Amino acid sequence: MSNIFNRVKLGVTSNLLLLTSYLFMSAVLCACSDKWDDHYNGTSQGVEEGSLWQAIQQNPELSNFKSVVEACGYDKSLASTQVFTVFAPTNDCFSKADADKLIAAYNAEKGKVDDNDNSTIKEFLQNHIALYNYSVSGSSNDSIVMMNGKNILLTSSKIGDSPLTSTNKLYNNGVLFTVGSQVDYFPNVFEYMRRDADLDSLYSFFYNEKFYRKEFQADKSVEGGIVDGRTIYLDSVFRQQNDLFDSEFLDARLNNEDSTYWMLMPTNEAWSKLVDEYKDYFNYDNTVDKRDSIHYTNTRMAIMKGTAFSRTTNTDAMLRDSALSTNAVYNYNMRKYTWGADSLHYYQFFSPMATIFSGNTDVACSNGIAMKVNNWKIDKRETFFRTKIIEAESQGSIREVSKVVDKVTTNTDGSKDTTFAETVVPRNRYVESGNDFYNKVSNNGFVEFEPTRTTVNHSVTFNIKDVLSNIGYDIYVVTAPALANDSNATDIQRLPTRMKFTLYHHTQDGKNVKTGSTEGVPLLNNSSVVNNPDEVHYIKVADNFKFPVASYGLEEEQPQVSLKVESYVTSTQQRNGTYTRTMRIDCIVLKPHEE
Repeated sequence: MSNIFNRVKLGVTSNLLLLTSYLFMSAVLCACSDKWDDHYNGTSQGVEEGSLWQAIQQNPELSNFKSVVEACGYDKSLASTQVFTVFAPTNDCFSKADADKLIAAYNAEKGKVDDNDNSTIKEFLQNHIALYNYSVSGSSNDSIVMMNGKNILLTSSKIGDSPLTSTNKLYNNGVLFTVGSQVDYFPNVFEYMRRDADLDSLYSFFYNEKFYRKEFQADKSVEGGIVDGRTIYLDSVFRQQNDLFDSEFLDARLNNEDSTYWMLMPTNEAWSKLVDEYKDYFNYDNTVDKRDSIHYTNTRMAIMKGTAFSRTTNTDAMLRDSALSTNAVYNYNMRKYTWGADSLHYYQFFSPMATIFSGNTDVACSNGIAMKVNNWKIDKRETFFRTKIIEAESQGSIREVSKVVDKVTTNTDGSKDTTFAETVVPRNRYVESGNDFYNKVSNNGFVEFEPTRTTVNHSVTFNIKDVLSNIGYDIYVVTAPALANDSNATDIQRLPTRMKFTLYHHTQDGKNVKTGSTEGVPLLNNSSVVNNPDEVHYIKVADNFKFPVASYGLEEEQPQVSLKVESYVTSTQQRNGTYTRTMRIDCIVLKPHEE
């Protein structure tokens, strides 16, 4: 990462040059409006007869360039009244074989991607054509914007690194230059993936037609009437859409020339190792709809989330402390809402210049830097393998509470209707700022489960979502003291309780099974456990527990993983004041196991 701060300024500079070029063009067009008006009207001295397309057709030195222009349909544009500046490579530097290769590439992509994202058009034709008139003089030294959005330096003798072999040929709809070598295409971070053989695996994922596709835009297209009940469009407008850029995935527009990104890119070797490791973490049961597709996507997004860094957010000064990827949650209140605690900082990497940004191969791109990584330094505990906190008081956390038969009614036909009554009432309790337990109880809230029937034990079952498979969790049930809600709680209210636990989850074939004190692999404390009634008590229910199948990323009405917490107090213990059947649950915690 030597001189990385200097090199990344290329991306920032390109944005400044873009603005500068627009300001310069405006100034030139205003200062020279009379001259350009004469040019457009065909009365300016030195204006050649005909259009740019006619000039290219009639120049035998440009026959190979002409064939590509025509094959891609740009002959119509260059023959129109729209104004362009063309930098045409001559046959000396652009052979027929070069032209044929580009035409074949154009035809292979035609119809699959939007024309403006076709590699031949974007990387060759639009890289040699700019909108508006440009001319050079002995003092020229300006950045101009090509049709593909790239900023390229134009001097009196060169465009980029390509020498100008003829200059300032004026035609009815623009200016023609010829160049002695093809104008180099400077890829952005997204485009670089497909240009480097070491990144084939990454390219195959990001350019997969499942995510990267042409999308029709009806609101920008021109309607031509209705035929057989269907709208016919005279001019159909499309855009190239990549779902992996969206907030659900990477939350970064890697193809935006007006943004600046650093991106960590695993080489094929690193990618293969990571996929082999991560694929077992996203093993879904056989009943999950589109399980293979979800497995494929989530395995690979587990690698890529947290690898893109906006330079707008990550200034040089900030990077000396930490790097916030585009998947990070910047606001501390939002971290609490998203991750369960404001102390959690996933997708944020400390001392990045000495860790994740060190030892990589850095390639300057038009909108930032592509960092090729062979030795992967991102720990899964900093990204997708996260501590899960299920707040008892949060909506949707409680699946059900225990019930008993309340009444049986016999109907006239002899059938019976049974009604059930809950044996416990859940009440949300909150910790006020003056209380000794303020900020010790998670989210300063818990649920008190008060029995409605004194003769039976009761239970509450909590939903647990987004678990990974075949990766170890330590599972805790956290209880809160009565004092957290009421500093004057009585001795009876402060009695401990005995509890036992049962964990439910799916098998590979989708069957729901339970793991608890009496069946399957026993949880810790497999008979019962007594909480400490005057503390926030972390009760370890399971150590290094590995779910056989994942629920990560699934939208579940009835989550496949749940945990039942059950009071386990005898009537004698309740009568003599040893234990209470009232339970106060703060939260459920699933923490990545550490050896």
